[in-house]
Amino acid sequence: MALSPPHVLCFFVLSLTLISTSTAQTQRNISLGSSLLAVNNNLPWESPSGDFAFGFQKIGQDGFLLAIWFNKIPEKTVVWSANGNNLVQEGSKVELTKLGLILNDPKGNQIWESEISGTGVDHGAMLDTGNFVLANQNSTSLWESFNEPTDTLLPTQTLAGDMKLIARYSEVNYSNGRYRFAVQTNGNLELYTTTFPLDGNNYAYWSSLTEGVGDTVIFNQSGFIFLEAENGTILNMLSSKASSTQDFYQRAILEYDGVFRQYVYPKSSGSSSRGWNMMWTQSSTSIPPNICTSIREDTGGGACGYNSYCILGNDQRPNCYCPNGYTFIDANDEMKGCKPIFEPQSCDEDSRDVDHFDLYSMDNADWPLSDYEHFQGVTEDWCRKACLGDCFCTVAIFRNGECWKKRIPLSNGRIDPSVGGKALIKVRHDNSTSNLSGADSKKKGPSTLVIIGSVLLSSSVFLNVLLLLAAFLAFSHFNKKVKVFRRDRVLTLDDSEILIAVKKLDNVVKEGEKEFKAEVTAIGRTNHKNLVQLIGFCNEGQNRLLVYEFMSNGSLASFLFGTSRPNWDQRVQIALGTARGLAYLHEECSTQIIHCDIKPQNILLDDSYTARISDFGLAKILKTDQTRTTTGIRGTKGYVAPEWFRNMPVTFKVDIYSFGILLLELVCCRKNFELEAEEDMKIVLSDWAYDSYASGTLEFLVENDEAAMEDMKRVKKFVMVAIWCIQEDPSMRPTMKKVVQMLEGTVEVSVPPDPTSFISSL
Repeated sequence: MALSPPHVLCFFVLSLTLISTSTAQTQRNISLGSSLLAVNNNLPWESPSGDFAFGFQKIGQDGFLLAIWFNKIPEKTVVWSANGNNLVQEGSKVELTKLGLILNDPKGNQIWESEISGTGVDHGAMLDTGNFVLANQNSTSLWESFNEPTDTLLPTQTLAGDMKLIARYSEVNYSNGRYRFAVQTNGNLELYTTTFPLDGNNYAYWSSLTEGVGDTVIFNQSGFIFLEAENGTILNMLSSKASSTQDFYQRAILEYDGVFRQYVYPKSSGSSSRGWNMMWTQSSTSIPPNICTSIREDTGGGACGYNSYCILGNDQRPNCYCPNGYTFIDANDEMKGCKPIFEPQSCDEDSRDVDHFDLYSMDNADWPLSDYEHFQGVTEDWCRKACLGDCFCTVAIFRNGECWKKRIPLSNGRIDPSVGGKALIKVRHDNSTSNLSGADSKKKGPSTLVIIGSVLLSSSVFLNVLLLLAAFLAFSHFNKKVKVFRRDRVLTLDDSEILIAVKKLDNVVKEGEKEFKAEVTAIGRTNHKNLVQLIGFCNEGQNRLLVYEFMSNGSLASFLFGTSRPNWDQRVQIALGTARGLAYLHEECSTQIIHCDIKPQNILLDDSYTARISDFGLAKILKTDQTRTTTGIRGTKGYVAPEWFRNMPVTFKVDIYSFGILLLELVCCRKNFELEAEEDMKIVLSDWAYDSYASGTLEFLVENDEAAMEDMKRVKKFVMVAIWCIQEDPSMRPTMKKVVQMLEGTVEVSVPPDPTSFISSL
């Protein structure tokens, strides 16, 4: 809607501050023939104030991006890029010529060029607004990055005509994604999905409802973003408040999840809220407010991809999940959707395959527009039976006496209180990962459900495990009491219905069948809420299988380093839980157990996200009178204590070292080694953490985490504990019992020394 006249006047005055011509600003001219190379640490072309820079950024191990970024903040946040769809390799070069900017790969092949309006480029300039311009001798602009935006708008920038914002594919992949933001020819400002991977319009999931009058999106210097008509009328305010560009860096971005958000970043290094903070009030945090429920496209998978469902998180970001019985197609790209891990129901009536399926329910869940049949005036029991008896039915939705049958692939999945009703999801009960809930579900088949936990299986053994499980399942049909493999080779499971995860151990140290059984038996006797319970094993020749209870929320690695990261309070509880579990193994168990492979992949999360230590395949058991052992190197690179490499006797202190690294990862929400870190000092997390502690700059470790920034006393304590844990000298590391006490605050944490001081003294 158009604003009232007083508002129009107010915002018209604000709009006058908009800089209409980039060439009027202070600038440092870049002369013809100047060039930049795509190599590490190559100096970019900076704006006069240094706020922005133009040059190459390394994107992981994939290549280099020619980009513009905020240059004075640690994040070096990209606001424009030239070659997101085609990263270039080291040695590529961008050069300023009379024809404009030309980007060539190391072989001289042209990758990108600026398409100038006219001829005779005389110079270029990186401006303090974040706009890179090419101009002729008269300083007339021939090309501007502001006129070819990617996914971001900056203050003084406009979006008009055929200009549009294009969301990147993912947070770390700068190629084009499937969301667009533009003023349409009919005057509507729209957010829409595309016919990905093509660029055509597919579904408008948000609109300004200004058909026939919309013209230009303006981001003015006062921080307001609005849609303006050709006559200057403010048609739609996109931001609810503004901040001074003198005190804050600002940007508005169509993010990879399809949501348009505005952010501010305080320029003062002493600010307690250092980092990009969402600008708008809670009532309009983002456009649209809930991406999960906004997309209901006829073609396309919805916000999270086919066969998945979306839940809006507390951070207003979509979290994607697979229903039980399904797994992500690509664990590194959750928005690709999910696939079933069970064989579909047979349509051959003679097969009696219907007996092998059950339905479990999910409240407030739906996959709109995947229907092929709709019934009214029916009961939930009728709806269940109708879906179970229909081999085409994948999911049934029951709501207010209505039943919808849905077929695969399921699209537009969401769970939200506004949905109501329940989804009844069909899963084969003899080899799915389903937790069959629902009051009316009929439990059929074997009394023990075998669960293949994807967080525990390595791709190299997946087929072997499936074959072994298939043999077990075939056998279990003929036995009321299920036995896993042969009784003399494995613990027997009772008749209760449980969920299990099976792992086949690869590259196990060959210490003999007798020792392996002794270790597994000892671990099987452990009982602690922060340990995953081992409930069975198989030891036949070189085949060693471990059967654990199933953990529904996967590994800490997936949670901590994925797109949906745990909040600060969750990370604190996970750290405490892991520490308590290790303390039990070291000091409270009947026999002391050294885990030998503590890392995020081996910390699993149960239904309530409680930390549960798992994977004891490499563990060592110490006898009652034994305090140390000698064995070959065990563990995972980055978490292995240095004494493993010095032929020193191994004690429980190796687990404490690994926990120290894990604790730093939990505090900083990043991996212990990141080669693509923007600064060399940040590549090795333990080195960066100690340097930050020693220099009194711990806030940089958690600068993007507002909750952690508000709890810096605990952050400092946790970092100090971690530094004690990773001391090179094992004797200087505390026991896990003391670690728990320090983390809980019952024991004071003394000032830790440099972890490498032991080496320097040798």
